[in-house]
Amino acid sequence: MTDPQSLTADLIRCPSVTPEEGGALVLLEGMLGAAGFACTRVDRGGVSNLYARWGGKGHARSFGFNGHTDVVPVGDAAAWTYPPFGAVEADGWLYGRGATDMKSGVAAFAAAAIDFVTDTPPDGAVILAITGDEEGVATDGTAALLDWMAETGEAMDICIVGEPTSTEVIGDMVKIGRRGSMSAWFTVKGKQGHSAYLDKALNPMPAVALLAHRLSAHVLDEGTDHFDASTCSVTTIDTGNPATNVIPAESRMVVNLRFNDTHSGASLTEWLRAEADRVAAETGVRIAMDVKISGEAFITPPGDLSDLVTHAITRKTGQSPVLSTSGGTSDARFVRAHCPVVEFGLVGHRMHQVDERVRIADIHDLKRIYTRMLTDYFA
Repeated sequence: MTDPQSLTADLIRCPSVTPEEGGALVLLEGMLGAAGFACTRVDRGGVSNLYARWGGKGHARSFGFNGHTDVVPVGDAAAWTYPPFGAVEADGWLYGRGATDMKSGVAAFAAAAIDFVTDTPPDGAVILAITGDEEGVATDGTAALLDWMAETGEAMDICIVGEPTSTEVIGDMVKIGRRGSMSAWFTVKGKQGHSAYLDKALNPMPAVALLAHRLSAHVLDEGTDHFDASTCSVTTIDTGNPATNVIPAESRMVVNLRFNDTHSGASLTEWLRAEADRVAAETGVRIAMDVKISGEAFITPPGDLSDLVTHAITRKTGQSPVLSTSGGTSDARFVRAHCPVVEFGLVGHRMHQVDERVRIADIHDLKRIYTRMLTDYFA
């Protein structure tokens, strides 16, 4: 049997801070190749990605897993109880950067896939799409894998993204969708001058304050059946004016929006632009705006896939998971355009922290749940 605990530890020891591969994908490629998976490196833009398939393209159905081996920086290494890439076991926990997000998830689904195709070769294909760019800008990670799959005729019929989704105990939450995410950068330009001579200057600060108030106070919606209400948050206002008697020429503001399926990135861009134009007309300033849409809102409606995941969780843990769309973005936002996708993984509240760690028993439980999903899908 493939041990997901030892595999998690081996992956933690690979210093794969985005975009460094750190040996993690090389390790997985060796293990999966030895188990009969056809492995292909799909590197793009300096990012390392791995595609592994067991079973031929001609099969009627294919089960996919998606995950990432890249991790966020460790921060202050001296603040860690154990070395961030040491994979130290203590009191039932495994410590290290990526222990939760998400080398344990990758290890669990890789171990489940290897043992499943070895013990009970299915009438179908098992696919693992693993990226090294989820924690970065994410332009050359899962997106690159999906582009390559489209070019080569590779396909997943369903996909499980192994991100940490549970909140308190493993199996208490499954993600069936995610809110959209976007940011907007406003540059508000006035005219610099002496604060004693207002008629000789045009202060951008009141315009910034007015725009910030209108955007943050606006009620975008009341939520939908599967999503919370959309939000718009002012995240920074920067003027860089050290003088108390000088009206600045320019000020900048950034807002971040998390939105449900009532909206699209395009419709919200139009709203932001209209509000900025209205403030500019009222105050006389000029307002430039740049927008980046990180992902659109999406949902995989409750049905066959969520039932498959829920049944496996309940059989192995006794939990009846909540189907949720909460949280930030993940690579499921790319996969959803390829096939139905659901996210399920370990408890995530220690991810990205100093002393990131995972409960060792949960790693083994996660492998058992993933194995049950494979068994039920191909039954």
